[in-house]
Amino acid sequence: MASITSNPRTVEEIFKDYSARRAGIVRALTDDVDEFYGLCDPEKENLCLYGHSNETWEVNLPAEEVPPELPEPALGINFARDGMNRRDWLSLIAVHSDCWLLSVAFYLGARLNRNERKRLFSLVNDLPTVFEVVTERKPAREKPNAESGNKSRGSTKRYSDGQAKSNPKLADESYEEDEDEHSETLCGSCGGNYSADEFWIGCDICERWYHGKCVKITPAKAENIKQYKCPSCMKRGRQ
Repeated sequence: MASITSNPRTVEEIFKDYSARRAGIVRALTDDVDEFYGLCDPEKENLCLYGHSNETWEVNLPAEEVPPELPEPALGINFARDGMNRRDWLSLIAVHSDCWLLSVAFYLGARLNRNERKRLFSLVNDLPTVFEVVTERKPAREKPNAESGNKSRGSTKRYSDGQAKSNPKLADESYEEDEDEHSETLCGSCGGNYSADEFWIGCDICERWYHGKCVKITPAKAENIKQYKCPSCMKRGRQ
């Protein structure tokens, strides 16, 4: 069994794996739904719906090893097939599939740091859920790339602890509190007021804030900076 400790994954690789598995499950519950329905015979043993990293799907028995190499999908999806309205049954499987996809993604990303986990969730959250696709609430394909996830919900800001955080308008009260906290912040370069609509970056040394454009730092660059040092601190050679 492969160990996650010996196979580190980047946010981009995990998101690619998530997208592929999701695509396979979406296909099973939409384009290939008649074939999927036929395979889920209630007379058979406990069956699971798997999405694979090559965008294929499979209805099969759960893994025999304990614990399994990856988290397992919902068990026994076939038993309720004939006892429910077909649409309701597919919707239920879609919900459980969404849970499974997330569990696999965060299992593979067990060694990601806090900021990487947030970035992974942001990318995942920009895709419609399987449930939304199956119930026709959203189209199946709204694929963001690995960079767009960083820019999709407000600007990215680097705090004094060196971690980039997506700015307000996420479903977390801390982001709203953060906006209030920086409402009177001035740019250390141009003196302009803080705005949630612009990208800002904070110096990890002097803790002053700057417009990204004033110090020529983009959100993409900020993601790769472990500790940001502003131009003034660079000139002074401060550590």
